[in-house]
Amino acid sequence: MLQLRPSTADDFSRIMAIWRSAVEATHLFVAPEDRAAIETELRTFFPQVTLTLAVEPSGNIVGFMYLHQGHLEALFVDADHHGKGIGRTLIGAALARYPQLTTDVNEQNVQALAFYQRLGFVRTGLSALDGQGRAYPLLHLRYLPPS
Repeated sequence: MLQLRPSTADDFSRIMAIWRSAVEATHLFVAPEDRAAIETELRTFFPQVTLTLAVEPSGNIVGFMYLHQGHLEALFVDADHHGKGIGRTLIGAALARYPQLTTDVNEQNVQALAFYQRLGFVRTGLSALDGQGRAYPLLHLRYLPPS
């Protein structure tokens, strides 16, 4: 059974390892130089915010998310734990707080798009550039509860 808890400074190296693992498995479209730049940005950003961590009973952190004002800014699961319900658990916790949750997903990340669509997210728009102005188009998604 997964436990969700807020991040602490002691979790930072594991958070970055999860990010790298997930990106290497799902973001093959990101150029190596952009991946390095993004990692540098996240090394500055993540310590400034509180992330929600998914933690196994053993204490091993296997995923995390970052929510900001009803928008899911980041969701990453260690590649070795993909398909085990960790992302679904994190999304469930986010929806419990923000029933009209929104998120963005890279257009090229077809695995992530399919994941969000299975959970009930619908496309609401498209941006040609990512949030840092890089040429990685973003699909804007919103959770649509079942009727």
